[in-house]
Amino acid sequence: MSDARKGPDEADDSQCDSGIESLRSLRSLPEPTAAPSSGSSQSGCPQPWSHAPGTHKEPEKEDVDGERADSTYASSSLTESFPLLEKPEAKDPSPPAPGSLLPPAGVLSPQQLEALTYISEDGDTLLHLAVIHEAPSVLFCCLAFLPQEVLDIQNNLYQTALHLAVHLDQPDVVRALVLKGASRILQDQHGDTALHVACRRQNLACACCLLEEQPEPGRQPSHPLDLQLKNWQGLACLHIATLQRNQPLIELLLQNGADIDVQEGTSGKTALHLAVETQERSLVQFLLQAGARVDARMLNGCTPLHLAAGRGLNSISSTLCEAGADSLLLNVEDETPQDLAEDLGWVPTASHLEAGSAAAAVGTQAISPVC
Repeated sequence: MSDARKGPDEADDSQCDSGIESLRSLRSLPEPTAAPSSGSSQSGCPQPWSHAPGTHKEPEKEDVDGERADSTYASSSLTESFPLLEKPEAKDPSPPAPGSLLPPAGVLSPQQLEALTYISEDGDTLLHLAVIHEAPSVLFCCLAFLPQEVLDIQNNLYQTALHLAVHLDQPDVVRALVLKGASRILQDQHGDTALHVACRRQNLACACCLLEEQPEPGRQPSHPLDLQLKNWQGLACLHIATLQRNQPLIELLLQNGADIDVQEGTSGKTALHLAVETQERSLVQFLLQAGARVDARMLNGCTPLHLAAGRGLNSISSTLCEAGADSLLLNVEDETPQDLAEDLGWVPTASHLEAGSAAAAVGTQAISPVC
């Protein structure tokens, strides 16, 4: 698998699926010991696609951001003889009810296991393709039989099936993958975990599945979810949710253990610094009420008040002062927020500073659940 994988620097950043021929290449799968009879599958699971070979070509899919979700041509070629598994008693391929356990893994022949774990020249597995082409019945059948480690195979863009399920807004698939123990900390070519993707796309339903669903017994991933994990831009999930100005996502992350004062990796900004930069006062107030440290320092010593004062954001500067921000703290250039405010013609009044002391004594408000 590693020999066929391209490095991140060779991938097209605009693609979500790396395979132009990823479905057609499955035609090279080894023939099973006993082929199913013509007409219907004897496995208890429907054939993934119902069109005859070569009679239909699916158009490229684009998500709302204009990114290509599939670059595959002639995807209906998978309708050629491809027995997923032979287990007559598995007669209901419908998705499991939320919270229910998926069927236990069955016993596969070597050829069946090889077919289910096949990796195309573009690094895509059958799980990737089932997610991309919105074939949940195929995916649920596979999950009942696949070893746990197969769930975490990454394609040439270092995406797992879990990444793609979040990207394509499939919360039921996300839930099923999490129940089966799919890793939630694997990072794609941008360093994003599936939760980073959910925050960037503001997908609250998928984020809830990733944070609140627990793997079924015996399917625990090797590493627990790390909410402080940063992508290659140095951003944790909380930073991304803040930049998106999405308060429900921020609440959800904080409820599940995200550090409200975690610093991003390039300049040391916290979520409160980033909220100031969005220039949205309500977001600043929300983070202060949630317990954000009002005088948190960047790597250059700047506090959120430095940023607000230096940008002439008088209302946000007043909010920070009322929350107890110190207007006389020095940054590495020996500048105080008051110095920066005076340069722009605004100085925090005594009433602001008195209100800040009172606000600091009151404390913060509790966060209400959102999911």
